[in-house]
Amino acid sequence: MNIGKLSGMAKDLIDKRGGMDALKKDAAELKDIATSKGSVADKAKRAADALKDPGGPGADAGTPPTGTPRADEKPAPPAS
Repeated sequence: MNIGKLSGMAKDLIDKRGGMDALKKDAAELKDIATSKGSVADKAKRAADALKDPGGPGADAGTPPTGTPRADEKPAPPAS
């Protein structure tokens, strides 16, 4: 198993979902679901729905994250 390749794939996946901030929001949302009342089946359904929307509730999955680009990305051209 190539750990470097696996690490790169994980980083790409995190970046596609909105970066580390979105990952932290997803984890907090899943924690809230896990500690809430309800059956395991209901919690599983809510968790699956939550993961379809990266970055926590209300985040727009179609909007790219703002901030500095990764080192291997070209910066966006300035708005005219």
